[in-house]
Amino acid sequence: MSNIKLTVIAPVFNEEEVIGVFHARLSEALASLTDIDAKVLYVVDRCTDNTLEVLRALVRHDPRARVIALSSRFGHQMSLVAGIDNSLDSDAIVMMDSDLQHPPELIPELIDNFRRGFEVVYTVRRDTEAINPLRKMAGNIFYHLLAKLSRIPMNANAADFRLISGRVAKILSTDFGERNMFLRGIFTWIGFRQTGVEYVARKRAGGYSKYSLSKMLQLATAGILSFSTKPLQLGIFVGVIFSLLSFIMMIWAVVEFFLDKSIPSGWTTLVVLLLMFSGIQLIVLGIIGAYIGGIYEEVKDRPRYIIDEEISCDE
Repeated sequence: MSNIKLTVIAPVFNEEEVIGVFHARLSEALASLTDIDAKVLYVVDRCTDNTLEVLRALVRHDPRARVIALSSRFGHQMSLVAGIDNSLDSDAIVMMDSDLQHPPELIPELIDNFRRGFEVVYTVRRDTEAINPLRKMAGNIFYHLLAKLSRIPMNANAADFRLISGRVAKILSTDFGERNMFLRGIFTWIGFRQTGVEYVARKRAGGYSKYSLSKMLQLATAGILSFSTKPLQLGIFVGVIFSLLSFIMMIWAVVEFFLDKSIPSGWTTLVVLLLMFSGIQLIVLGIIGAYIGGIYEEVKDRPRYIIDEEISCDE
């Protein structure tokens, strides 16, 4: 049997402090694998530090490593897509972050599961060192909400650290044209034989997290818009409920008008009702607007990413 062709895809954004340590640990983990022809592909989102120059020096001395530098800031998910599109000759692809929170030492276990016939081997964080409790709670709430809104089962501690087979990679590359991708949901939706591996996420080896609250909200919005239309039904539900309440209040107002002649003009009631219904309408319109915005992004049909430069040892 020929060796398994493996490509490790690592999206990178402003990681000059840690990328050298990550490459050393990743190389050590890959060296322990037998019957594996391993390559490393770094996908660099447009950085503002010297990450690209550090990688250029690393690649110069490592023939297994290659770098794709994107022309602009396309985001973490599109960096992964770019890596997959440029690794379709592989039998298996491992996706992992380059901040060492995803331990490279787990790759042999992912490969073992691939040898057993699993086409998607995802990872589940059993725990995370030094995580902000508020951030952890927000993540749990989002995944709980997404599980309720969509038919796709989602694990609250799922990560973008996973292995996919070459067949799954080709399906994603050729059959999915979405721009606002939520890969954790897509790989669950694709199906095939899947299994999970638990791990403990370590502290960042350096630098700071690039997933700010706004980035997390964008990812959460993409996940909900991609896998659920139930928020659109919220308007119908809320409308029916408040229509019933309004009908009950109307009957009450008519009865009070005939029974109590001293009742005030009802200015307060009108203001409260006006503000309440205006707020509900704005919420529902906002939900509809989010879906329309997603449609707008898709129909523009712009490239999902643009490659500025490719760097390899030969060059």
